[in-house]
Amino acid sequence: MKHPLSKAFLFFLAIILVSFSAGNADKDYSGFSDDHSKTQQKWEKQYDSLLRSTDIDYFVKTLSAHPHHLGSPGDKANVDFILQQYRSWGFEARVDTFYALFPTPKTRLLEVISPTPYKALLQEPGLKEDKTSNQTSDQLPTYNCYSADGDVTAELVYVNFGVPQDYEELDKMGISVKGKIVIVRYGGAWRGIKPRLAQEHGAIGCIIYSDPKDDGYYQGDSYPKGPFRSEYGVQRGSVADITLYPGDPLTPGYGDTKNAKRLDRKDAPDLLKIPVLPISWHDAKPLLEGINGRTVPDSWRGALPLTYHVGPGPVKVHLKLEFNWNIVPVYDVIAMLKGSEEPDQWVIRGNHQDGWVNGADDPISGQACMLEEAKVVGELAKEGMRPKRTIVYCSWDGEEEGLLGSTEWAETNAAELQQKAVAYINSDATGRGLFFAGSSHTLQNMISEVAGDVTDPETNISIKERRKAYDVVNASSVDEQKKLLASNTLKTEPLGSGSDFSSFLQHLGIASVDVGFGGEDPGGEYHSIYDSYDMYERFKDPHSIYGKVLAETAGRITMRLANADILPFNFKDMYTTMSEYVNELTKKLEDMRATTEMTNELLNTSYYVYANDPTKPLVTPPTKGDVPFLDFSSLENSLLKLQETTEIFQRVAAHWRDSSSLSLRQVNILIYQSEQKLLLPDGLPGRQWYKHAIYAPGYYTGYGVKTLPGIREAIEGRRWQEAQQQITEAAKVIDAYNAQINSAMTALVILQPHH
Repeated sequence: MKHPLSKAFLFFLAIILVSFSAGNADKDYSGFSDDHSKTQQKWEKQYDSLLRSTDIDYFVKTLSAHPHHLGSPGDKANVDFILQQYRSWGFEARVDTFYALFPTPKTRLLEVISPTPYKALLQEPGLKEDKTSNQTSDQLPTYNCYSADGDVTAELVYVNFGVPQDYEELDKMGISVKGKIVIVRYGGAWRGIKPRLAQEHGAIGCIIYSDPKDDGYYQGDSYPKGPFRSEYGVQRGSVADITLYPGDPLTPGYGDTKNAKRLDRKDAPDLLKIPVLPISWHDAKPLLEGINGRTVPDSWRGALPLTYHVGPGPVKVHLKLEFNWNIVPVYDVIAMLKGSEEPDQWVIRGNHQDGWVNGADDPISGQACMLEEAKVVGELAKEGMRPKRTIVYCSWDGEEEGLLGSTEWAETNAAELQQKAVAYINSDATGRGLFFAGSSHTLQNMISEVAGDVTDPETNISIKERRKAYDVVNASSVDEQKKLLASNTLKTEPLGSGSDFSSFLQHLGIASVDVGFGGEDPGGEYHSIYDSYDMYERFKDPHSIYGKVLAETAGRITMRLANADILPFNFKDMYTTMSEYVNELTKKLEDMRATTEMTNELLNTSYYVYANDPTKPLVTPPTKGDVPFLDFSSLENSLLKLQETTEIFQRVAAHWRDSSSLSLRQVNILIYQSEQKLLLPDGLPGRQWYKHAIYAPGYYTGYGVKTLPGIREAIEGRRWQEAQQQITEAAKVIDAYNAQINSAMTALVILQPHH
């Protein structure tokens, strides 16, 4: 097919670029004309002057004063408070209500039957140092949401983190979990992967505990003396399989409005069939002490004062769980400030407000910052500084159970969002220290520019410079350090899952950002009753100093997207990133081929047998099939065309001088809808809800991202025909993406004033 950029067009374009390069001063902000860049700087300076750490602290304290899990009185009280705040600041605010499946515990029993009886406490005690920890009647008990009902008794097997490589290790030991109950520690992967893998391997129950090596006394002083998880602390959390789809398990792919058709619970593919229960290390210790058998590998050892054994048995446990399987309301607070020039172009800013218990850190720390942003944007609007595009603030409900509020809202309004949504800016729990950002890589450069304009309160340098210093010092090699030092762009991470950006980016193809701060606020309060204001004020972000910095950062990102003349999407960054991912995959394939050849050679010559310790024999693994050569040429050719297009587009956009936004309307629509061209029409193999060809949560990592996921996971699973087919599909969407950018560039050149 002929490339859409003809030689005549390229010649015409070159003349334009040369004429614009002469005498055109560099602009401070990408996407803004010179005069509008100066106006935006004034807006942001005034915005900063109105932000108050004391107000953020007030919101944290107020919204975390009571437990506010989904469907609770505290949740509804917070929704009403947030709604009233938005309206008082001048927003058109409403509550969009959905109705989702939300099980809560009816029976929880865990006991050792033999050889030494023990009944688990399954209780977090209140503390005098933590005022809200004693709100027992309002607290959700310790449990894993969307566990199956079950009454099972079996021997116990310890499976470390319960990830695929741990089961490979068990296979080498000749140990099966079939018909057993597994005990697994938190960490290594998202919690929902652990019971799913246990179920796939034939286990009849799963117990997840918090080992002090990971977030307890091994790391530092336990709460309340220090911030780390105490002996009785338990991590609640959902185990619905969000790697298949997030949202209400009974309405996959469409909104759970009041009269929506719902699946029968037994037919919901993301719900487990085995019971799962989280426990403290206090309750785990008697269980682990009773396990005999082989001692565990070094990497499996936790920090409890005992020798860790794999089992099975002789300890036998009884696990009984029953739940109330209720449909409860999910309240999303939606607040809109209509744009003065482009009301049908929406910049969406979101953070959830529901918690497992009081949730001062997760999620109220981020929610409080977003409310402060909205308050100040409302004040500026009243003074006449109204954004060009509509800003939509979303306080989500039901995030903890599986991104319920954001997913159901996005699915219900999918068609309108794909027409109007410019970008989605997310935050969640935030803390103190280093800036972190994940994003669609088209937004990487804009985020880097913003980070260069925000001052870190501890060092008085920009948050960008501080993050760069950390990355350089901790780089894995000298070459990597040199690369980081030479770059002026702060690289953002690809987005996996675990927060409310997922539906916007990976299902609808809306460019997304996730930002926050952390690194100096470690702790073990996560999803426990001790995630409280007292905990937050002492150990996380005292006086909400960094909360204000997050409001400065996320507010700037929101306002620049809302006010830019040409939306500051950097397609060259996206090309570079995708090219890096392809290079990673070709290198991965080469490494797999070399490793497979060597491993098979060693197996065929009995080296594995001779290397065995006869007292601790290991099962010799089977040989693996050869790794074929895959044809990446279609993908590489698509990227080659994209490289040419993106380089020219960025030069054209950088030299734009006319500030008439009305003439740029169609250009901007083409720009922000470009991310939708990266959606696979049929979604990813085996999980069609996820459609983005570049970013998805990993099937065996959960929150952790897999880039070029269709290709990468097929290679990792040694599904070679599927991998080749996914290479072809990825090339197709990149060609469509390239054509969209070409259309935007053509429209921009036609509008370009000539001098």
